Amino acid sequence: MEPTAIQPLAGKLIANIEQVILGKPEVVRDTVVALLCGGHVLFEDVPGVGKTMLARAMARSLGGDYKRIQFTPDLLPSDVTGVSIYHQGEGTFRFSPGPLFANVVLADEINRATPRTQSSLLEGMDEGQVTVDGTAHPLPRPFMVLATENPIEYEGTYPLPEAQLDRFLMRLRLGYPDRQMELEMVRRQQLVHPIERLEQVLQAQVLLQMQQAVRKVEVAEAAQEYILDLVGASRRHPLLYLGASPRGSLALYRAAQALAAVEGSDYVLPDHVKALAPAVLAHRLIVRPEARIGGTTAEVVVAEVVASVPVD
Repeated sequence: MEPTAIQPLAGKLIANIEQVILGKPEVVRDTVVALLCGGHVLFEDVPGVGKTMLARAMARSLGGDYKRIQFTPDLLPSDVTGVSIYHQGEGTFRFSPGPLFANVVLADEINRATPRTQSSLLEGMDEGQVTVDGTAHPLPRPFMVLATENPIEYEGTYPLPEAQLDRFLMRLRLGYPDRQMELEMVRRQQLVHPIERLEQVLQAQVLLQMQQAVRKVEVAEAAQEYILDLVGASRRHPLLYLGASPRGSLALYRAAQALAAVEGSDYVLPDHVKALAPAVLAHRLIVRPEARIGGTTAEVVVAEVVASVPVD
């Protein structure tokens, strides 16, 4: 598959999801971009704005398996990855897969689980497998984790460490819909939820081909330099304790390729990089405490970096 063949297929997937998620075209687009990169998304948002519906709509559109894991303080790593069970009749251990073995996994309120349980996702997100009792078990492909956390309620939570945040390709926020979209949403759900009528529009095998084709999108040397200039500027920013990692550079590179393909281009433009920089870089930055007290956020810093770095 060539990169130019991605646009109509991605457009069909986006349009299908937008039957359920109204008035949030950029969030839906960016989630599909993350899917095409084989990446994962962290949704930091208040309850009830459609995060679960987005995950379910994604799974239905792909005809894939969907699993939801409710993260709680008593959740164990084995509750996520699975466990080996001894079968007395056979005299052997047999692996029983956990809910992580699905195409689309919703990790709901991920920051409510202990760090040990949170870390059980890392190997799967990074390597597409989990290791239990010394044996590696490959996860199904495609595989995507959509995690959620509530940015308002912090009591009884365990903030995600920087190493785990870095594993997410993007951090997105849905936010509240505007009045007209909310009215349309209420009307559509009068008799039945639109998710129940959603049909599969993309085969898993086709999606895997699209993920390979994304890597063929050309990134000119000037665009590569621009990505590195943005990341380098974040490391030197006076309001940041920690800038973006090399994984951030690669994530922005891959995401820009996917966005270009979704928009029908076979090469990356600086505008593609600019459009994705806040979602890809902000959660990888650590703002200095004194700046945070003054109201500075990582998103504000990314906006400053993008505005200050020239495009050659």
